[in-house]
Amino acid sequence: MTSNRHLLDLSLRHDLTTFTHRTFQSLSPRQPYLHNWHIEAIAWHLQQCTTGAIKRLLIALPPRSLKSICASVALPAWALGRDPTKRIICASYSENLATKHALDCRMIMGSAWYRRTFPHAIISSHKNTELNFLTTYQGFRYSTSVGGTLTGRGGNLIIVDDPIKPEDALSDAKRSSVNEWFDRTLYSRLDDKRNDVIIVIMQRLHIDDLFGYVQEKEPWVYLRLPAIAETEEQIPLGPNEIYTRQRGELLHEKREPRELLDKIKLRLGSFNFSAQYQQAPIPLEGEIIRWEWFRFYDELPTRGSNDRIVQSWDTASKAEEINDFSVCTTWLVQGKDYYLIDVLRERLTYPDLRRRSIDQAHSFRADNLVIEDKGTGTALIYDLRHETSEGLPYPIAFLPESDKVTRMHSQSAKIEAGHVYLPHRARWLDEFRIDLLQFPNGKHDDQVDSMSQFLNWLEQRNRNRWSVEPLEI
Repeated sequence: MTSNRHLLDLSLRHDLTTFTHRTFQSLSPRQPYLHNWHIEAIAWHLQQCTTGAIKRLLIALPPRSLKSICASVALPAWALGRDPTKRIICASYSENLATKHALDCRMIMGSAWYRRTFPHAIISSHKNTELNFLTTYQGFRYSTSVGGTLTGRGGNLIIVDDPIKPEDALSDAKRSSVNEWFDRTLYSRLDDKRNDVIIVIMQRLHIDDLFGYVQEKEPWVYLRLPAIAETEEQIPLGPNEIYTRQRGELLHEKREPRELLDKIKLRLGSFNFSAQYQQAPIPLEGEIIRWEWFRFYDELPTRGSNDRIVQSWDTASKAEEINDFSVCTTWLVQGKDYYLIDVLRERLTYPDLRRRSIDQAHSFRADNLVIEDKGTGTALIYDLRHETSEGLPYPIAFLPESDKVTRMHSQSAKIEAGHVYLPHRARWLDEFRIDLLQFPNGKHDDQVDSMSQFLNWLEQRNRNRWSVEPLEI
């Protein structure tokens, strides 16, 4: 018995998944704990934050998936147990919710099993209120509601759990208020902005919610866990441990089987279900492309003598603008069928853009290089036409004839007819899918522009309406 308890204590000290399981049992002793791989994925990412391996983490998952127990209760208690000097700030959309999380965390830290596991993590009698408590080593867990003040408070771990209520998500004013509070109040509370950690964990509610907003500011690691997998994905669960989630696989079938998800979708409607359960907020109107129109391949067909590799570049608007993405989609053209091979989507300075375009062309042995003749694209066309690198195709300057929406509308029939193929598995596929489904109301349209440019260029080429004109520089 003593040996087993010792092993359990070791596991509780060093493994957040085990600690989360024990936390659930303490908080909900009458409910069965249904373990699932997604809990391991969340715990592993959160655990990486406590070591500094991840400094900015976004997690999006459906409601009632142990989100708050993992991030707002187990993580602070576990982190303070391992380091009682840790300074933790937790924020949720309301004071009532923030209070509940704080009380739950305090209850865990006061339990006999916690005190045995972490004997040095003791809550100080000098500061122990509903929302906030201090350890005897001057570490703390400080709770606030989104929009609240944090004057004089600083921390080295900030956890934002559900920053906005679902009923407020469609209000531009309320979303903006949350995002501004994050920028002006919460972010400034980090003791060391380069090395300290911020975690945002939530259900997606709108394309401009906090999850979508912060991605524009700096690089984040993100873990997206839709209720129903739309692509095959490999998800880290621990050191050298990966879970391969298959397309169509449910997140936690024991808790929410397919028939229950169907009922939830009927009750919520497609828009809310896509946001809250699929973590892919789609605008209320204006969708042009449907995911089910695409066909999928497991292995790329063998390239024949009449087939072509075409690369389509949509570049950032200005050479000095590194906040915009440049995108290159690479395609195999086989008769009337088009296979998307690769998507490169990066923020690039112009010298890096030039180097990457040459590398991409060589890597895939491109036959055609189509570049939008606008902004940095114009400079890129000129430079590549004077590039002496052997095997580089002569770059084609492409000027679109209409606006983005019209161009995509005109090419959507090819997709609906089943002529456009995507891989079943690709590291970029999930992000590609989200941008397509949100178009034209999403934050980014660069991947859509690259695809529609490719399809438009092909149509013009097949009609013999395209010709190469020298640029006047």
